[in-house]
Amino acid sequence: MTQNYLPKVKSQYEAMPYPPCNPQDDKKRLVLTWLEDLPMINHYCFAGKQSFKNRFRALVAGGGTGDATIFLAEQLRAIGATDAEIVHLDMSEASIALARERARIRGLDNITWVNYSLLSLPALGLGQFDYINCSGVLHHLADPDLGLRALRSVLKNDGAIGLMLYATTGRTGVYQLQALMRLINGGQTGQQADAQRKIANTRELLGSLPPSNWFMRSEDLHHDHKLGDAGIYDLLLHSQDRSYTVGELFDWLGSDTPDGHGLHLAFSDVQRGRSPYLPHMVLGSKPTAMAAELRKLPLRQQYEMAELMIGNIITHSLYVTQNASGTAPYGDAAYIPFFYHEPLTGEVAAQVFDSNRGQPFMLKHQHSGVSVMVNPGKYGAKILRLIDGRRSFSEIFDQFRAGWHGQATAPDNATLFADFAESYDTLNALERLLLKHPDANR
Repeated sequence: MTQNYLPKVKSQYEAMPYPPCNPQDDKKRLVLTWLEDLPMINHYCFAGKQSFKNRFRALVAGGGTGDATIFLAEQLRAIGATDAEIVHLDMSEASIALARERARIRGLDNITWVNYSLLSLPALGLGQFDYINCSGVLHHLADPDLGLRALRSVLKNDGAIGLMLYATTGRTGVYQLQALMRLINGGQTGQQADAQRKIANTRELLGSLPPSNWFMRSEDLHHDHKLGDAGIYDLLLHSQDRSYTVGELFDWLGSDTPDGHGLHLAFSDVQRGRSPYLPHMVLGSKPTAMAAELRKLPLRQQYEMAELMIGNIITHSLYVTQNASGTAPYGDAAYIPFFYHEPLTGEVAAQVFDSNRGQPFMLKHQHSGVSVMVNPGKYGAKILRLIDGRRSFSEIFDQFRAGWHGQATAPDNATLFADFAESYDTLNALERLLLKHPDANR
């Protein structure tokens, strides 16, 4: 039976609010959180049709010191003419105090602060929410499924949840070091060491471990232990911490098992999007016949394989919705494609995709570190050149045909969508090309 360490977890975050922050830093910079980018939420959760203007309600469950809350609030304020509301829920008064001070410094008044555990949600009377962020929280509960059910109890039927959960393979060294620290701290003078002594022991050990240690081998993947006491404790000394493989997440959240929640999962790793979950993109710098065959498998199998191939996914970030219709559909000419997450114009993208004169080429994406072979099709570069974030696919295709000089009949929409599919899939997997519906502008 799993022991419930929730009182210890609460005490930890009262003594060491997480993530550690200095509210005065908010005078100089805004912390960005990946899952809370409104264009991403719109694309993956609301079929690209959400304007965020009409009574949009967001819950940040286990919001800690406020990164996701502040980022959401700033984006919603920037939209203007919105009555959107954010509820920040956390069981740590110390963490909420820091988050509130950050909001005060920024002059944000669209946030409600609630000091409770997310397990209390069904009884709090907070109403229903369109979007719930729950980042790095469920894996610290004795019963994560109880926490998920609490979240779903306040989620609208057409709402969505953004989750971040620890990933097993990428945290192999973390769990080995956690086990080592339990042995060291539990064996001191026959009694448990206090928090400061545990931290001191961990610092001393980190300075002495040989490079062959699994945590030292993978240390470049982890940063919390470099952020001070709170980071060391959260990463290496946490009293309640579990992780998941991709397969376990599909079993738990999806419809793959009788006890699953029947939800649709859309993974998106920070900066890399879906690319670390797709074997052909993981193996892309050395394209093989195997990679091409693996690409034909069901997505769950591809994701499970890729997680083991790449080895450096330390957290799983994903959106969960009631069904796949939450994701904006490729192939609908009414939708507007737009570039996102880095300065990119249609002209620049077109030059890259036409670098091998329409033949397959190696796309080397600096920001994500991905290298993958892409077939741009006959018309990919020309279509990319027409994407400006305002034209719909229908308008782009009409403009393409207006300049048609071929002897044959100009291709119809279905032909152009099929030809552009691989270019779109590649850029969308990197979260650099998203979709929105014209309704989102209203």
